Amino acid sequence: MTSPNFSIEFFPPKTAEGAEKLRVTRAKLAQLKPQYFSVTFGAGGTTQQGTLDTVVEIQREGMQAAPHLSCIGGTKESIGAILRQYQNFGIRRVVALRGDFPSGYGMGGEFRFANELVEFIRAETGDWFHIEVAAYPEMHPQARSPQDDVNNFVRKVKAGANSAITQYFYNADAYFQFVDEVQKQGVDVPVVPGIMPITSSSQLLRFSDMCGAEIPRWVRLKLQSFGDDTASIKAFGLDVVTDMCERLLAGGAPGLHFYSLNQTIATTEIWNRLTANK
Repeated sequence: MTSPNFSIEFFPPKTAEGAEKLRVTRAKLAQLKPQYFSVTFGAGGTTQQGTLDTVVEIQREGMQAAPHLSCIGGTKESIGAILRQYQNFGIRRVVALRGDFPSGYGMGGEFRFANELVEFIRAETGDWFHIEVAAYPEMHPQARSPQDDVNNFVRKVKAGANSAITQYFYNADAYFQFVDEVQKQGVDVPVVPGIMPITSSSQLLRFSDMCGAEIPRWVRLKLQSFGDDTASIKAFGLDVVTDMCERLLAGGAPGLHFYSLNQTIATTEIWNRLTANK
């Protein structure tokens, strides 16, 4: 059995101080030897320069970097220019997303859906990029139905995606069910679970409300019972997420993609537990 691929996501820093903190974080997480680091892209491309600067810096440090690329509000000309920049810097992997609408932003741009972006990247750059796309085991919050969501994912793969990263979740069954569904549609690309460490109850609730990720009732109630006891929240979170990761890998997940939130401790601890248990 091949070893699972392991990757870590950052968001681009907005200040010089944030950039320096991220360098320290990256240096620590690089010791875990992830396959690559990915860097997010703000709503409507609002962090475009920060994303570019960060991935170029990661690449120069000798790590593989994968910028997120959102097509909302973009034109073929603007997206094409970004792709050429990444090619010039030797970036070989991108995460192609529809992306979120920035506040107050109406429908616009030349791309409506991620499959159109994937098709465009392939037409413009051939096989230069390994293209990752998003998957939603618990259904995208704007999808009309679970089947509609599966169909959307299949379209992205048929447009040229190589693999996928899921929205985070805490129900492994949802992941396995999603993979089964897309495989029935003839799609067999690697679908890597997105993993969100639990370090804060309020942060987790806020993120999950925004993205539609379900927090199982027993996890929610347990977190609430800890109140402001951050040590207990973190200890419980480590146990819950590590157990889920073990089940995912044992069930055939091709790897794990950690949403680090530019922090080191939780991701490092989970990965160390997983490798210690081999």
